[in-house]
Amino acid sequence: MTFEQLRIFVAVAEQQHMTRAAETLHLAQSAASAAIAALEARHATKLFHRVGRGIVLTQAGAAFLPEARAVLARAERAALTLAELGGLARGSLAVCASQTIAGYWLPRHLVAFRRAHPGIDIRLCIGNSAEVAAAVHEGMAELGFVEGVVADASLRGRPVARDLLVVVVDPAHPWAAGAPVAPEELVRSDWVLRERGSGTRSEFEAALRGFGLAEGALRVVLELPSNEAVRGAVEAGMGATALSASVAAPSLEAGLLHRVAIAMPERDFHVLQHRERTLSHAAEALLAQIMGG
Repeated sequence: MTFEQLRIFVAVAEQQHMTRAAETLHLAQSAASAAIAALEARHATKLFHRVGRGIVLTQAGAAFLPEARAVLARAERAALTLAELGGLARGSLAVCASQTIAGYWLPRHLVAFRRAHPGIDIRLCIGNSAEVAAAVHEGMAELGFVEGVVADASLRGRPVARDLLVVVVDPAHPWAAGAPVAPEELVRSDWVLRERGSGTRSEFEAALRGFGLAEGALRVVLELPSNEAVRGAVEAGMGATALSASVAAPSLEAGLLHRVAIAMPERDFHVLQHRERTLSHAAEALLAQIMGG
């Protein structure tokens, strides 16, 4: 088994398509197909089902995927260790962040870091908070930035910034007039929320519990996978939502949304790292810049 075979296997598993995987790796499709075939033959195990023009992981392939990713991540960290002997002149840094953080808070820090260390390539993946935690757990990212606290004993989290959730509605909604809204009145509106697993959803549900509202008390008519989709649905009059103040700001300024007069708790943005992995010099430098800025 070679690192190249593992690299091709992971790419095919993620793309679920041999040609697209080969293109991402700048290989001929025949080379990628041959590598997968050799891996399957060597271990007498089918890793993919061929379904139409696409491919999907077999049960064995799904079990092998996290192991392959972990091996590649360890090899990359070994290479980075050698590169870092010259300081921060060159290298790479894998970071993962939730949508809210990646879209509205983190970019300015990444730009400042890149200007200070132009030889460090930054790779950013975006997901909900649960996906970010999984990326750090599996070694796909050194640092993960999420809203709220993640329940994973293998990860260490610490606050790096403060944020505020706000409840917003469209201008025609009864709550847009500005009169105070009591917590018990929240059940009277339809709601559009992020999917379960997102930090925004988790923090809002924690706030509801603080108000004494049971889980499931709200009429959730839409669950959507991005802040922009949620914001657009509420602008169109679908109901109320809770978003980061940073996400809601452009629509509030444009008059497309109105902030509801109900106090919501502040929340922390947290950075996650694996307890058993030593941070690279690049990751330490990024954290130092964020904490100092």
